[in-house]
Amino acid sequence: MPFQPVDTQRLYQQVADQISELIRVREFPVGHRLLPERDLAKALGVSRPVVREAMIALEIAGLVEVRTGSGTYVKARAHSSATRPLPIILDDVGPSPFDIISARVLLEGEVAFLAAKEATDEDLKEIATIHREMSRQMAAGEATQDLDRQFHERIARATHNTVLPTLVEGLWTNQFAPVFSVLSQRTGLSENRAATLASHGRIAEALMQRDPASARAAMHAHLEQVLAVLMRDDETT
Repeated sequence: MPFQPVDTQRLYQQVADQISELIRVREFPVGHRLLPERDLAKALGVSRPVVREAMIALEIAGLVEVRTGSGTYVKARAHSSATRPLPIILDDVGPSPFDIISARVLLEGEVAFLAAKEATDEDLKEIATIHREMSRQMAAGEATQDLDRQFHERIARATHNTVLPTLVEGLWTNQFAPVFSVLSQRTGLSENRAATLASHGRIAEALMQRDPASARAAMHAHLEQVLAVLMRDDETT
């Protein structure tokens, strides 16, 4: 298999770069079906999430296409597209979605813990209001992404730490990058709203009870559920 081991940071970009080069030199010709995700991960010595992110980056760059129920193929116009240096393309698609959510697990668990101790009655009232409005919008079939973000950012402000809200907001901003957006759509993350609402309810309840340990646990469970959705298996890719 014409791959090289990948062993430094920003792995998905390196994987995408290797595959792009194989496309450029026609080791992978037009119409070539790439190996399934699991096999590529084994050949490259990386995890499946890294391969999943790399495939999305290549798709955004116009080098491959994903055919539902069939697999990932080199596109007919890929050889001309591959003349643009892939590192330039990859700079535009954002950081690893799995790294973003993993960072949120670490950060927001402690944010929830601190908020349960430091939140004022007004903070808790506003968090509850956001949760109720998200429930109303979901019942009406409206988009709830903005309220989802508001919920998490309002909890960060309830810590009354001047740095934590900025960190949480920054992680959320990264979720609007192309690679995260495509992965969310493909795995149905945006359609997982009922589970998100229920998780938010458990977080809010722990905050109202001013129970730091339960708030941390509820936040961890919520974000680990997001990771599980992003890792949904698809044996054709």
